Amino acid sequence: MELNSIDGLLTLKLDLILTLALAAVSLFLGYGLQQRLGFLSRSSIPAPAIGGLLFALLVLALRARGTLGVALDTSLRAPLQTAFFTTIGLAATLTLLRAGGWRMGFFWLIASATAIVQNLVGMGVALALGAPVALGIICGALTLTGGPATGLAFTSDFERLGIGGAGALIIASATFGIFVSSLVGNPVATALIKRLRLAPRREEESVALGNSVIANIADEVGKGSGAGIAGVNADQTIMRHDPLAGYVLLRHLAIVLVVMGVGALVSMALTRLSVAMPDEIGRFLRLPGYIGAMIVAAVARNLDDRFHWWRIDTRAVEALGTIALALFLVLALMDLKLWQLAGLAVPMLIILIVQVVVMIVYALVVTFVLMGRDYEAAVTASGHIGFGLGITPNAVANMEALAARFAPAPRSFLIVPVVGAFFIDFSNSLIINFFINLLR
Repeated sequence: MELNSIDGLLTLKLDLILTLALAAVSLFLGYGLQQRLGFLSRSSIPAPAIGGLLFALLVLALRARGTLGVALDTSLRAPLQTAFFTTIGLAATLTLLRAGGWRMGFFWLIASATAIVQNLVGMGVALALGAPVALGIICGALTLTGGPATGLAFTSDFERLGIGGAGALIIASATFGIFVSSLVGNPVATALIKRLRLAPRREEESVALGNSVIANIADEVGKGSGAGIAGVNADQTIMRHDPLAGYVLLRHLAIVLVVMGVGALVSMALTRLSVAMPDEIGRFLRLPGYIGAMIVAAVARNLDDRFHWWRIDTRAVEALGTIALALFLVLALMDLKLWQLAGLAVPMLIILIVQVVVMIVYALVVTFVLMGRDYEAAVTASGHIGFGLGITPNAVANMEALAARFAPAPRSFLIVPVVGAFFIDFSNSLIINFFINLLR
């Protein structure tokens, strides 16, 4: 811990241990407030988002008064994000992907169309305000559907289009999206569920299993095939009702870490390949770093289903994924520099507010309706708002809060993370390049 003057403000710089300690306090403060404040529980806002945003608001208040600045050590944020997406990959069996069927491809089309709409809306509003048209793309699919990682990959393109300080604008826009997506997604879905009475009745087994997302996906698949996840033997299925032993969690943590390491090599290879390629082709290979780990995890899981080399326990994978997601999300929101949002240029702020309204309307009118107008469709709509404005962990956290309050949504938890974390990056890169080329 250090106390220094940064930009004329006395700033407390916290080390990793103190940062994690504050993250733990913020996380469980969020859970406590969610349970005790009716409007938070009724809106199903994720507990990590509540705790993280409260901390960010406290830092903003201290800074605004000139009392103290706070700098966190968020070096664990990227590994936690990669660990979370690794657990998503470890749940992606071929049986589950087949269970997603046409809905997964259809939702991918819906999400890709969202990116097009966001760019058109952003460019239109920018033009109406007399701002650079390229700013509309920055405040569109680049940072909203794309997120900060995708946005930063295109920084040089927007600088060549004459947008000075494009990197700072990209971070600010992405930060705004992450901030808002945790606040608006679940109130919209909750209103749909209550108004249309969509929530199904809970089954006793689902309650006993603590709304286990991956376990319920397995149950959903099993209803149609007469068995659980492909390759899971009867003994393992029975063990789902037993407490997880420490050794089992440790073994699966080791699996996750090894997969992350191999995935890092895959991501490095893709990055080098993108640099070697002509820019028109290479930019399509500029994917977030966690993609390599998720691909390797999916391959490892399906090999295990076939040969039983590692005997992966879905409960252990889910437990590790839940921990990684909660810590990642609370750290990401704690580190939001909200004063950057307060300093957004007026045209940029107007574009982003319009984008939030458009995303909500799109989720209600397009996503919810086309995905079936049922409970699962409402949960999917909330998840779509989560990654359509923010990032995939926002989407999963939104859906987990809804599942904990109403009922499991196995199909949504299969479709949304896979599309939001993987497929959309490919189509969104094509869409962004198309619009950038229009402005050249």
